[in-house]
Amino acid sequence: MRRCPDRIGGKRNMMRRRVLKDGQTQPPHLRVGRISMASLLQMLAVAEHLNFHHAAKAVGTSQSSVSTRIRGLEQELGITLFARNTRGVRLTEAGRLFVERVTTGIDQLEHAVRMARMAASGECGRLRIGVHGIIPGGFLSELLRRYRENHACIEVEITEGTARETIAQLRADKLDVAFVVGKPELPDCHSRPVWTEPLLVALPDGHPLAGCSGISWSDLAEETFLVRQCGTGPQVYDHIALRLAARWPAPSILRFDVGRGTLLSMVGQRFGVTIVGAGTALLPISGVVFIAILDEPEPISFSAVWSPSNRSAALRNLLSIADKMDELFCGHS
Repeated sequence: MRRCPDRIGGKRNMMRRRVLKDGQTQPPHLRVGRISMASLLQMLAVAEHLNFHHAAKAVGTSQSSVSTRIRGLEQELGITLFARNTRGVRLTEAGRLFVERVTTGIDQLEHAVRMARMAASGECGRLRIGVHGIIPGGFLSELLRRYRENHACIEVEITEGTARETIAQLRADKLDVAFVVGKPELPDCHSRPVWTEPLLVALPDGHPLAGCSGISWSDLAEETFLVRQCGTGPQVYDHIALRLAARWPAPSILRFDVGRGTLLSMVGQRFGVTIVGAGTALLPISGVVFIAILDEPEPISFSAVWSPSNRSAALRNLLSIADKMDELFCGHS
């Protein structure tokens, strides 16, 4: 048996219409995009003052403009928001419910706008940083302390890894900035030196060279060097190999999958020696002395690397603080 198309369509239309408490109905195809923010704000003013004249004065427009907007809004919604009488106006039940929801929505919109503006100015949000390690009292540690003090609403995330690992994460948009040893020249990234540290050799305190005020690379040619497999270890390995490349036999360089503290403890236990930036000398490691390498051409540079497409204000603020700290730490870190 065939169904009547008109009856089926009639049932569908009835299901798509919602009856309101005032006995009116909402159009099935309400186009919310046609409702202006000005209409909603003027509607809220009328709901607050229950008087068109006072509402118009509150929003800085004419009473006729407010009345016109409210009528247009009611026609668009298909409901009566206000009951008019000689003594003024009052909210209908449908109007009361609508005002409650609109007030909540506008509050959320204002909050979203405020948070977006704060994020755009670097006042809130997050900053993802890749590092090779953080030494208490060192430049990077002080930089992060000052940044968090000045921008307490920014969530700072720290990832530790080698330069290769952190730059790979930077390229994958998993980090905003990476701090690495050296002055990398990467065609797809921006970078700039942020601070420098003199290069030191770490020796056990009973080593024949431990009492020297400074030593040269030739003094270290026959030493066994210890380096880490992680962190700055690969760069340290390459640096030692480069400085002693003309020596024979080739330098003895042993790799260990350990942290910085453990490696220095191994130096103290006479496993060998290692080279570090001056910031590492701030670590409280017993049995180890740190001595300057006099013929090292220049201090070690530590650079910030970031994506050219990163427009984060939080990142700009971090680099700005780093610039201001540069003079204070020059020659110290």
